[in-house]
Amino acid sequence: MTTQFDVVVVGAGYAGLMAANRLARHPEVAVTVVNPRPVFVERTRLHQVAAGSGSATHELADLLHPRARLRVGTAERIGSNAVSLTDGTVLGCDAVVYAVGSGPATGAVPGLDRAFSVSDLESASALNAALAELPAHAPVVAVGGGFTGIESIAELASEHRGPTYTLVGDPGAGFPDGTREYVNRTLDRFGVDVRRGVHVARLTEGGVLLDNGTAIPAALVVWTGGFSVPDLARRSDLPVDESGRLRVGATLQSADGTTVVGVGDAVTVAGQDHIRMSCQAAMPLGAHGADTVWNILQGRRPEPLSMRFVAQCLSLGRGRGALQPTTREDVPNAFALRGRIAAPVKESILRATITAMRRQARGRDLRRSAAPSASLRLARSNR
Repeated sequence: MTTQFDVVVVGAGYAGLMAANRLARHPEVAVTVVNPRPVFVERTRLHQVAAGSGSATHELADLLHPRARLRVGTAERIGSNAVSLTDGTVLGCDAVVYAVGSGPATGAVPGLDRAFSVSDLESASALNAALAELPAHAPVVAVGGGFTGIESIAELASEHRGPTYTLVGDPGAGFPDGTREYVNRTLDRFGVDVRRGVHVARLTEGGVLLDNGTAIPAALVVWTGGFSVPDLARRSDLPVDESGRLRVGATLQSADGTTVVGVGDAVTVAGQDHIRMSCQAAMPLGAHGADTVWNILQGRRPEPLSMRFVAQCLSLGRGRGALQPTTREDVPNAFALRGRIAAPVKESILRATITAMRRQARGRDLRRSAAPSASLRLARSNR
């Protein structure tokens, strides 16, 4: 059957790959994926890249459906029927999947340009190189007590024992008491000095100035206090929220009714108060976005998004971790898997996700939460 429709997917992260591969199973659809690099970046391992304890890239040729065409490049502007690249190429299409993801926070505090990040491959690699140049006992400060901050400071402290480490934030604040206490005990075991109840006012040449007037010396600062999204949607005159995220309706179609469908970190979904940035959310968003595109192309009414969370996972160095099952709305349950037994379960989730993506690239239809659900069943069997 000859193709009848052209779809351009902008971005090849978890959501973009899921959408592209799901669309490519339809012989009537020609899929072009635009991505700045020829590799998929496993963002859930970037703290390992920073610490030098692991890699985070896979060839896109191994993860993309054979019918999907990869165009290495950067989108300059998008519309419902065309995507313009920075090299001047214009890709005509019938629909666009907006899957540009997120990157380092910008402008959060004065002096932020002095900090390193683990939010993209280049930043994590630069952090690894800078860490290798530090003298013994140099002070390293990480800012942010969320998942990224916890995993980053734990990985750095467990792999590089020379520097001293400080974390500004309240690690594990959203977890139940048992998990929060375990996270903090582990950071203490690694020698991390945790500064709770304060915020960073500015980054200086010599370190970090807190809002209570305390100055913390730092030879290297790692900023994990939030993410930002590309301004592509804003530049393209698409509807965005105050942070620049594409506003989409319940079906993931752009709020202005054009044939732009948004998936992943860079969108805000009407009626959804909390969709945590994670591959656990990105993959079902990508799958649903692909189904919305297909329905639009067929002249059918798309279905509203319905998704569920399964668990919150943390690695604490290579040998420890925490797996916190949640309700479908991402509220932590009482049961949790913590310690050395949680580390291989977290690892199995990451590996199962890549395996699932490879299977989908080969034409296997997958349940939208297959990888996390399978690993959660493994965790429960080890109780």
